[in-house]
Amino acid sequence: MNGYVETMKQPAEGPLTPALSPEGEREKGRGMGAGSVASEAMPRFDARVLFAIPIAACIAFAIHLWASKAQPAAETRHYSEFLALFFGGGILAAIVQMFYGQRGGAAAPPYRRVAREVAERVQHISPIIAAAILLLTFWEVITSSLRWLPMPYFPGPAGVLQSMIDDQKLLFDSTWHSLFLLARGYALGVFIALTTGVCIGWFGRARYWGMPLLKIIGPIPATAWIPLAMVLSPRADYSAVAVIALAVWFPVTMLTASGISNTRASYLDVARTLGARERYLIFRVAIPAAMPNIFLGLFMGLGASFLILIVAETVGVKSGLGWYVAWAQGWAEYGKVYAALVIMAAFFSSIMTVLFKVRDRVLVWQKGVIKW
Repeated sequence: MNGYVETMKQPAEGPLTPALSPEGEREKGRGMGAGSVASEAMPRFDARVLFAIPIAACIAFAIHLWASKAQPAAETRHYSEFLALFFGGGILAAIVQMFYGQRGGAAAPPYRRVAREVAERVQHISPIIAAAILLLTFWEVITSSLRWLPMPYFPGPAGVLQSMIDDQKLLFDSTWHSLFLLARGYALGVFIALTTGVCIGWFGRARYWGMPLLKIIGPIPATAWIPLAMVLSPRADYSAVAVIALAVWFPVTMLTASGISNTRASYLDVARTLGARERYLIFRVAIPAAMPNIFLGLFMGLGASFLILIVAETVGVKSGLGWYVAWAQGWAEYGKVYAALVIMAAFFSSIMTVLFKVRDRVLVWQKGVIKW
């Protein structure tokens, strides 16, 4: 039995666990260290990813030359310049990745680390941009060349770009009016929603009277209030601000009240033990604890405000992107309609990105949980 125990204590030797001498161990550790540093400082960049954008731009330009015989000269020239811009930017990004992206280790100067981060981001987004360029090429083939989709309802990308250039002043003015109107309605709705949400979530009497109001008014779509708002308001922009604020009010109020009422009792007990008063408990304990719920309500309210903004501008307000879409559709200028849709996508996505940046700055411990 003792011999069996001694045998079990001895390390097994064989091809699965080869023994290394001390020199071999040092060489192995030295090799692993060098390999890890090399892998950290010199990432591998795929050539197909490096030149994805220039190759896609070349393909798009070749097909554009073939499909642009029946297009106006101005559209052809501006769209060719647009593709050339992507080609030059792709070449520049590939150069940055090849010469700076592999020299950004931990011991590198700050500008090289920044260049490496830029190169990694460009490498990540290059296939998406290349796919978007090829999608534009497919769009041009089925519209401008093969005419599979009826005109003038489906213009080609060159026509949409030309509409953006021709109406750039009016588009900028419409975008500014939409931004101003959205900011007023969203700010008003958030202010009222945070106030009512904190009151309903903290005070029992406010919850008693406020929850029935939320249950009755909240589920009604905000668009249903537009006719009544236009009748009651002396100006169309005031009614649009009120309807946007109403659309923001419900989700922000509900989630704020939920976050306040679900604050951990242990947080409140510790604060009370240390002598905190009710004001301190609300503003320094309950509201910070409810911040994840509050930001979730802000995102939901922002999405609802986009919808109400376009609807309000279409039916009442005589300016903004929604008004521009309705005006262009009335004149059968569908190239301008698509141009406005492109501006809307960039406009709304930028606002949502800003809100996500604010969220990541406030909720540092949740940064990266939800990416945009």
